[in-house]
Amino acid sequence: MQTQFGTTPFGGRPMSLALLAAQKAAQEAVAEGRAVDKWAVYRDLCEAKSVIGIGDRSLAVLAALLSFHPENELSEETGLIVFPSNHQLSLRAHGMAGPTLRRHLAALVEAGLIIRRDSPNGKRYARKSRGGEIEEAFGFSLAPLVARAAEIATAAEQIRAEAAEFRLMRERVTLLRRDIAKLIDVALEEKMEGDWHSLWQDFRRIVEAIPRRATLRDVRAAFDELLELRRRVDKALEIKNDSDYLSGKDAQSERQYTESNTDSYFELELAQERAQVTPVQPTGTAKPPATYPLGFVLKACPDIAEYALNGIENWRDFKDTAAQVRGYLGISPSAYEDALAVMGPENTAIVIACILQRASQIQSAGGYLRALTEKARVGEFSVGPMLMAGLKAHGGGSPGRMAG
Repeated sequence: MQTQFGTTPFGGRPMSLALLAAQKAAQEAVAEGRAVDKWAVYRDLCEAKSVIGIGDRSLAVLAALLSFHPENELSEETGLIVFPSNHQLSLRAHGMAGPTLRRHLAALVEAGLIIRRDSPNGKRYARKSRGGEIEEAFGFSLAPLVARAAEIATAAEQIRAEAAEFRLMRERVTLLRRDIAKLIDVALEEKMEGDWHSLWQDFRRIVEAIPRRATLRDVRAAFDELLELRRRVDKALEIKNDSDYLSGKDAQSERQYTESNTDSYFELELAQERAQVTPVQPTGTAKPPATYPLGFVLKACPDIAEYALNGIENWRDFKDTAAQVRGYLGISPSAYEDALAVMGPENTAIVIACILQRASQIQSAGGYLRALTEKARVGEFSVGPMLMAGLKAHGGGSPGRMAG
């Protein structure tokens, strides 16, 4: 079997000390008789790609190379050099174009995951004995995977540990966000003494600072800030055994349902914070329900779709999502119920979606909704202008009208 790896590249390909060191490490690993499962190493590499410094498409090419190795085990006994042509390799790499294939092969060599063992003329082939055994092969050596298997496994374990911590911290942040929002909400509803406006502003500042694609560092920082804010909220509450507080409201003691989905990032408060009341028809002075198509509403207010657990396919999904977003925006249950009574469920959901779209520009979403509700009560507000403004901001055109 071929065991030499200290070879120089064919043609104009450069040689480097790093490449020579990789060849030496691979040669030593093979000499020690190490053996690894090629697909186990590949799975670890897929998880540790950010640490190793390799991309998805390069990994696809590596998988194609591994498929040309006849055994699952990589060792000196099973051979470590594969020699497919670029055409064969391209077919197993899902038809990757030749220039792209060569670029990713070079990336694998540069990352120290494979080694070129070029023939005198640069072709890939194997020379066999009369008995059919391979005496010498020219192509790509997989020996670095044997040499670096432990390193790759350690990197993959590190990534898995960070992912587990990220999920844990994300859950803790979600719980803190929910608790703080509801505690401030109930304090405002019960008109408790305290600087609740300042606490709410601090809460919004922390929440809005969290990036949509947060890293573990972002989540840790948010958790620390929210934990300190929770201590301030608890101190401000100082609830004693007062019968007025212990009795509570009927709506507060009613059972709520929530759909658990801890893998969905920052769903804030996924519980259906809907007030359990019989829907009230809009008053005679308010505008009638809008007849804008749902697609048009989503085009004008696209951000609300990010808060839907299973997407928004119909008006029911839209209203359910708006009810959840209501808690995220800090709109109190009483303000929400009042809007439902005056504007109806569809218009209220549209208004909440519009408020969400402009959340960074609105200081108090609850106060804004109350102001719009009062205007709607006397017939001075409709959702049309809000939707048109949102559509204009996103470069849309004029809406069509729904039939019926």
